[in-house]
Amino acid sequence: MADSTHLMFDHPDGEPVLVLQEEQSWKLLEHTSHGRLVVSPGGRVEIFPFNFAVQDRTLVMRTGPGNKLAGMAIDENVVVEADGILEDQAWSVVLRGRAHRVETEADLARAEELQLKPWVPTVKDFYVRIVPEEVSGRHFVFGEHPEPEH
Repeated sequence: MADSTHLMFDHPDGEPVLVLQEEQSWKLLEHTSHGRLVVSPGGRVEIFPFNFAVQDRTLVMRTGPGNKLAGMAIDENVVVEADGILEDQAWSVVLRGRAHRVETEADLARAEELQLKPWVPTVKDFYVRIVPEEVSGRHFVFGEHPEPEH
């Protein structure tokens, strides 16, 4: 098991998997800007890489016309997965929530404060806010596969 002095989180009894508290999961989301967005319009599951920013315990993204925006319009229920992998540890956070296009002037102004930039030079004129219903996370410490007990 890795030297615990540099781990992101303390693992009780040296357990390799730690179930994160919601506050710990949000701290990780606040310090990353990318993940995967899952939509399921009409029961067909679609997954997209995307970038986002955290604002007031919601996720804000920019998008253009296409499958992501259409999928969220058909079914606002979404799942977001974000993770980080280091040399000897990793984490994963899953957020389930509802996606809504940002449309009011006040909310648009708040979203624009985030200065979200698209990854690629394409037009992404729509902001979407994902309001969480559930946030969960795990932290993993890498190590050797244990020998089975006989």
